[in-house]
Amino acid sequence: MRYGNPSGRQVSITFGGPLTPGVKYIILVTLGVFVLQMMVKGVTNWLALYPPAVIPGLQIWRVVTWLFVHGGIMHILFNMLFLFMFGCQLERVWGTHVFVQYYFVCGVGAALFTFLPFAEFYNVSHIGASGAIYGVLLAYGMVFPRNVIYFMLVFPIEARYFVIILGLIAFYGSIGSGGTGVSHAAHLGGLVAGYLYLRLGGVGRRGGGNFIDSAKQTYHRWRINRLRKKFERYYEERTGGNDKYKFH
Repeated sequence: MRYGNPSGRQVSITFGGPLTPGVKYIILVTLGVFVLQMMVKGVTNWLALYPPAVIPGLQIWRVVTWLFVHGGIMHILFNMLFLFMFGCQLERVWGTHVFVQYYFVCGVGAALFTFLPFAEFYNVSHIGASGAIYGVLLAYGMVFPRNVIYFMLVFPIEARYFVIILGLIAFYGSIGSGGTGVSHAAHLGGLVAGYLYLRLGGVGRRGGGNFIDSAKQTYHRWRINRLRKKFERYYEERTGGNDKYKFH
């Protein structure tokens, strides 16, 4: 892989680099849950995302715990490999707190998309971190758009185009027929949630920003504007609209 630095010069680096704290703990917890799945019968069913169990069943934990449950060695291997390959670079740029928050925002967003009318797998259980991983891939493509990814380990493609291809596949799959065993709606949800986080949370190439803080600030501004409009209406009613002061 090539890393595109701000100066535009291409520098060769190793995929992923040293393991970062957030990625490390996500991988460790995921591996721990996988071991628990093999040792304790019923754990998978209790942690998997089953939409009817969440609404109306109110088993809310499932929108998070499904990210740690996997269906086999290859399933967990590829998800954790992609998390390492693309997540470590993002965490080094953003910091652990923002990266981990972003990961779970994408995972929960992916879960919510399984409740939509076009979700082809509403009445089945969902497991795996791929919804959150799709969000990580989207962020990688937006933060490092010119980095070269070797698709299928053979074909070089810039990260930005790789993400577009993934998005089109997820969108097409989400409106197509089911039967593949892959929840494309969840993948699409991870992409959408990640995009909204990046746009609304002020997170960019140099990190910084916080989606929750940004949402609080947006709500605070909305409250101030609402109170301001109420005061303007009240003032106009009291003065009959003949006031000589304007509020800005």
